[in-house]
Amino acid sequence: MTNTMTTLRRSLVLSVASAVAVTCALTWTSRAAFAQEAPAIAAAATAEEKARVGKLIDDAKKEGELVYWDTVIQPETHDALAAAFRKAYGLAAAFKVTYNLQGTAALATRVEQELAAGKVTMDIASVASLPWMYERVQKGDVAQYASPAYAKYTKAFENGLGVDGYFAFNGAYIFVPMWNAQKLDFKGKSWKDVIGAVPEGRISVGDAGKSLTYLATYHGHAQVLDDAFFKALAGMKPSFLMRSEQIAQRLVTGEDLMAFSAMPTRAYQNNQKGAQLKFLLPEEGVVLLPQSMIILAKAPHPAAARLWIDFVLSEQGQDIIVKGEAMMSGRDGYKSPLPDYAPGIDTLKLVKVDWKGVSTEMLKDIRGAWAKIFAP
Repeated sequence: MTNTMTTLRRSLVLSVASAVAVTCALTWTSRAAFAQEAPAIAAAATAEEKARVGKLIDDAKKEGELVYWDTVIQPETHDALAAAFRKAYGLAAAFKVTYNLQGTAALATRVEQELAAGKVTMDIASVASLPWMYERVQKGDVAQYASPAYAKYTKAFENGLGVDGYFAFNGAYIFVPMWNAQKLDFKGKSWKDVIGAVPEGRISVGDAGKSLTYLATYHGHAQVLDDAFFKALAGMKPSFLMRSEQIAQRLVTGEDLMAFSAMPTRAYQNNQKGAQLKFLLPEEGVVLLPQSMIILAKAPHPAAARLWIDFVLSEQGQDIIVKGEAMMSGRDGYKSPLPDYAPGIDTLKLVKVDWKGVSTEMLKDIRGAWAKIFAP
């Protein structure tokens, strides 16, 4: 009897031990599989962060889609971001990352129309207009989100280039003089050296009458350049253009010999294809245009939107954007892989602008002042 009981006890212990081992194996296998599907889980530093990201991933999978609108990011960069985003969070290929590329004024108008109608279709809007962004926050149109990534954007927040808990920028850009070195030998160092550098009608200027970013740049330039300069520029009979891609292409073809409002981003992209576009960082300074990202308060896919913010502002996300668009990162201590086209913000001489003090109503007056000089 005793032997029988002993044997039964041993069998029971072995059975329990076996069951525990199987359960542990399944648990660790499940965890490993989940970590493999979602590298962001494995990279999380704390249990709380793992749980937070895991919950957002589960909710995002239920939402099934992310919708963002942007004014700069080109299709190739979008594709790279979307693929890396899905991989980071273990999202299936069927998970939609819907993207629309618009001009700044058109995008801002679309957001305002959707807000007024109470029918918000986009999750994230990226616009390089700090006055407009500040106004959206003040009106309660922006979802509050304490992204862990914001901890790496302290300098940007300190300089008024974002609001902690509401928005940071996915990349910043500048508008500067640019020319085709195959067609023009320009040695200028100042904004003023542009005047008379090319014949009348062979220079383009960004259309501040239609674009918020060109308007913001004009306002910044007015801090260091007087009306006489702008009147002289208007006297060169410039073409007024909207899209930065078109501005650069007209330099490549020779239709224009110089652009007053060109993006180094487009020089990089065209030079990769064999062009020889050069640009000037004027000694008076440049106006930095941070393309800020906001999650709309009534975003239809809030979990996916939060994950997108986390990813795009991460070092991996910034690398994709800088390499694809030659935009400048706002991450603290970020080392640019393209220093010639997208230098660190701390290496630039920036024109100081009090963006918090500029309202959208003031921008209307600034646009009127621009129109009086250029009258396109």
